[in-house]
Amino acid sequence: MNEDSNPTSGDDSIPRSKEDRRKDHIPVAFERRSGLDRRIPEEKRRMVDPVTCEKEYTDEETAFLKAIDLYKRINRRPFPTCCEVLEVLKALGYRKVAEPTPLPGLPMPKSQA
Repeated sequence: MNEDSNPTSGDDSIPRSKEDRRKDHIPVAFERRSGLDRRIPEEKRRMVDPVTCEKEYTDEETAFLKAIDLYKRINRRPFPTCCEVLEVLKALGYRKVAEPTPLPGLPMPKSQA
């Protein structure tokens, strides 16, 4: 095989000695670049739950929400597990002392209706 048959060798290759063409000033009809950094960080949006935004919380609910928020911040857990929520409830002093009742929102069994 001779040197002429190899496309990457010899004078047939692309000249790489020229400066970066992005540095060349080429006139354009309309300059689209503003010169400002397009990646300016925007202010963080606050998450607003439309269901609870106008609700008046009881003292118990407020204490629970604050305790959960504190737990999430200290442990860097944005979404605590059910077990972690139970730990927070126990830390607030809640204990199971009564017999279980039907969950709110569930239809009553036909035998009790």
